[in-house]
Amino acid sequence: MRMAWKFDQGNPIYLQIIQVLESKILSGEYKPGDKLESVRDLASLAGVNPNTMQKALSEMEGMGLIYTQRTAGRFITEDAATIKNLRLATAQSKTDEFVGELNRLGYTTDEIIRIIKGEYKKEETARAVSNLEDYLKGEQHEQ
Repeated sequence: MRMAWKFDQGNPIYLQIIQVLESKILSGEYKPGDKLESVRDLASLAGVNPNTMQKALSEMEGMGLIYTQRTAGRFITEDAATIKNLRLATAQSKTDEFVGELNRLGYTTDEIIRIIKGEYKKEETARAVSNLEDYLKGEQHEQ
């Protein structure tokens, strides 16, 4: 049996449902053209009221992420541009959060760029190797 989705009390549930469903689209759990479960089934899976799920799905339809076929149900968009835009918007949002948090911790833009490129790790490794070499050379002189 699946557990209900986890929601925080700080944000409206329907917005969090949208985030969960967007994540499922971006991760490929829901593929373009896939049929969504019914409102009641999704609400049951999420552990929310069907009206809340309906509101989230209506918002997603307005965003172009899903569409409704009258008698067949709701489906994930097959519009590659819409999904690409969602990917870019999600990446930008996550990047903004990451950079903002590192700025609050005192990192400069240059340091953040070096972290992302993996240069800090390389620098730390090079420093450690250099320190070890210096130590070993010192040990050889003492013997």
